[in-house]
Amino acid sequence: MYLKHLSLTNFRNFTRLDLDIPQRVVLLVGANAQGKTSILEAIYFLAAFTSIQTHADRQIVNFTEAKNNTLAVTRLVAEYQRARNKHRLEARLILEPTGVVNSQRLRKEVLLDGVKKPVSEVIGHFNAVIFVPQMSQIIEGAPEDRRRYLNLALAQSTPAYARVLSEYNQALTQRNALLKMLGDRGGSADQLEVWDDTLTRLGSQIILWRIEAIQQIERLASRVHHELTHGSEILRLAYEPAFDPLPRPNGQLGLKIDTIVDRSGLDLKEIQDGFRATLSALRSVEIARGVTTIGPHRDEIRFLANDIDLGEYGSRGQVRTALLSLKLAEVNWMRDRTGEWPVILLDEVMAELDLQRRGDLLKYVGETEQVLFTTTDLNLFSTEFVKNVEVWRVEGGRVEK
Repeated sequence: MYLKHLSLTNFRNFTRLDLDIPQRVVLLVGANAQGKTSILEAIYFLAAFTSIQTHADRQIVNFTEAKNNTLAVTRLVAEYQRARNKHRLEARLILEPTGVVNSQRLRKEVLLDGVKKPVSEVIGHFNAVIFVPQMSQIIEGAPEDRRRYLNLALAQSTPAYARVLSEYNQALTQRNALLKMLGDRGGSADQLEVWDDTLTRLGSQIILWRIEAIQQIERLASRVHHELTHGSEILRLAYEPAFDPLPRPNGQLGLKIDTIVDRSGLDLKEIQDGFRATLSALRSVEIARGVTTIGPHRDEIRFLANDIDLGEYGSRGQVRTALLSLKLAEVNWMRDRTGEWPVILLDEVMAELDLQRRGDLLKYVGETEQVLFTTTDLNLFSTEFVKNVEVWRVEGGRVEK
């Protein structure tokens, strides 16, 4: 899979941008705050339909356009090749007046090959893997940062994942509202039955998908990490589901973080039965608290190097190496799942690496179809490498080839 053309209208600091992109490595060179990262952000948005820089989509609408017009439209269009077929994917972010003075609401539209579709049906049709410096939050940040990473990766590689996750979150919201009402006003707890059934059906499927994905990504990431650290560290991804379908041995409440846990033998029915029974057992506690205390919305993933929790005790170099291993593993995992190489987007990654790891990275990405780097310093790349790639200058929201 590779991107052939990118068109942006009123996206970030780009009023208009049209780029034909070659099927090779492209270096975007320029000073900070010129638009390099925004190009990568736009490409990734068309894969995941969310920004890597912000959780609020309205922030990617061109500021001047949004300020000066009551109706502001941002358009992102990708023309790309997937297998033997050409496709056109368009995302529109529409800021429109609500009827209240100076108030706007954001509406999102997605079209695949000219046909308007729900995001959940389109996500994963165009694939991209992105690495930006602030992604250290995946390891060092809060649990929701790690869940967001896993959700975005699974949404691109598992066709039904985005829809099931959305339905789960909607059911969770309804169940929490009912729990709070029962806690405040009383009433029959049997009203929870329908939401327990829905949460069990959807949540168990999410848990099963996560079990499979984490084990597959860990296998690939540990191999890359072993090479990057020259065999000095062993990387592990420890999945800690808020509802763990594995029985606790000898009545033990939890497992140590450095305990190797194999959940690969679990099937969907087994997870569903345990999840449903646990929801029933916790019913009085959850009514008192007014919130659902177990389920994939509270899952955690920890990154361990030689059994040391990198989120708590990892050095900057360890975190950086583990994150690079994770992203390179994600590239290969996505290719295994979809049969297509994703477009690889690397923002200032070379400045974060020593000379040895720069060489390792270039070796890995050299096997893929299309890579876009950003850099402020072309000297971070070898002269020989630069000779064989496309170099574009980015300045003031303009790209010069």
